[in-house]
Amino acid sequence: MHIVVKADDQQRAEFLSKNIPGTVLVTWLSDDPSIPGADAYFDLLFEEQGSTFTGITDKPVFVNAVILTGETLPANCIRINAWNGFLKREIIELATADIPAGSQDAQTYIQAIHILDELGWKYHPVPDTPGMVAARVIAMIINEAYFGLGDEISSKAEIDTAMKLGTNYPYGPFEWSEKIGLIKIYNLLKKLHQTDSRYAVAPALEKEINFL
Repeated sequence: MHIVVKADDQQRAEFLSKNIPGTVLVTWLSDDPSIPGADAYFDLLFEEQGSTFTGITDKPVFVNAVILTGETLPANCIRINAWNGFLKREIIELATADIPAGSQDAQTYIQAIHILDELGWKYHPVPDTPGMVAARVIAMIINEAYFGLGDEISSKAEIDTAMKLGTNYPYGPFEWSEKIGLIKIYNLLKKLHQTDSRYAVAPALEKEINFL
């Protein structure tokens, strides 16, 4: 099987950490600016640089599109969460909507599952909503930490330590925000807040965004 991947250095490292089988040929687009024929494509820089594989219409294209939903993407695109720290997780999120049987979306989904099986990756279908599941939860945790910071409950370092020791999280909320990128968290919260008041951005987070 042949896959083509567009990624930055950190995403590339996380991709390779998933132990790609020897039966899978990986072409990194950064090494070759032309787009070769392949069985599937991974556009992990979609959020930063926009679509790269617009000319690919008959093969599955996995896109790192955490905020945008499937209705805004071509039918052969499958949303995954490849934010920093998420791609290397044991199970990846695969955003799926209600797919009519026999549609191109259904065929793309079948192809996508086959690709993931060939890679040996575990996956979990999640709703085709902004943030999917994990990013939505992490964004809320980070936002609540900023509310606490704004109320002067404690410092960033102390809140991170408390969350890691108290909940066994791998990172504290402020460490997560640095790893993912605070602007991504902010944009997701703003999108979610359009339909749910619980995601109102913490003033301390808003203030920090204004200084970026």
